[in-house]
Amino acid sequence: MRRILISACLLAGVLGTNYTVHAQSKLGNVLGNLSQDQIGKGLKEALDKGIQEQVSQLAKPDGFFKNEMVKIMLPEELQKVDKTLRSMGMGSVADQGLQLLNRAAEDAVKEATPIFVQAIKELTFNDAKNILLGGQSSATTYLKEKTSKQLAGKFAPVIEESLAQVGATKVWEGIFTKYNSLPLVSPVDPNLTNYVTEKTMDGVFTMIAVEENKIRGNEDNSRSTTLLKDVFGKQDNTANTSSSTSTSTKKNTKDNTKKTETSTEKKKSILDLFGK
Repeated sequence: MRRILISACLLAGVLGTNYTVHAQSKLGNVLGNLSQDQIGKGLKEALDKGIQEQVSQLAKPDGFFKNEMVKIMLPEELQKVDKTLRSMGMGSVADQGLQLLNRAAEDAVKEATPIFVQAIKELTFNDAKNILLGGQSSATTYLKEKTSKQLAGKFAPVIEESLAQVGATKVWEGIFTKYNSLPLVSPVDPNLTNYVTEKTMDGVFTMIAVEENKIRGNEDNSRSTTLLKDVFGKQDNTANTSSSTSTSTKKNTKDNTKKTETSTEKKKSILDLFGK
């Protein structure tokens, strides 16, 4: 019994070693002659490009308000307020309130860049490898996991102050007062700071993902440097290899099925002959 256990342990060790060697070999085939430094720099450059191309645009006037992908709409609780105001001919007041929410988001986004830069600096080779081979939005997911808590902490006070400075707090207080004074309505008093903070973060990561996926798909020649072309070209090779493997597997399965069917048919005909 003891010999069997020892043999089993040795076999498990050998199989585990072979699996590790196989995995490392496969990774080497995918990454080719790219160094760890190149992969790390390539991913950092892609993330930096996402921040420069997209996040910086959100910080401009109308960066949120005129971008339908991230425009901050009213929370569900306030949609009934908006509808009521418009039915009373106060659509301009509702429009102003909505615009000011987006202005607060545009002000807050300026705080994001230093936090993102630090997260990019902390990118390890293992992080970079997982991002490169992880598919759509993997880099964005990395940033989201690394920075969300810090962003919320930075955004909230800026948004609260901005809502006051741009007059949003005053405008919305006036809207709430008017609405709450109407007969047969339930009073509303939502926390706009928390709501705008959450939507600002959603908008930032949405736009970073847009740029990342453009680079991954090389849309509009988004791989604008040699480094981006080299690093993300490896991702293309991985996808092509997976596709070829899948096609080959399907073909082999189909061929084996045909052989089995042919064999079954022959066997059936032989039995029929012997039965006669």
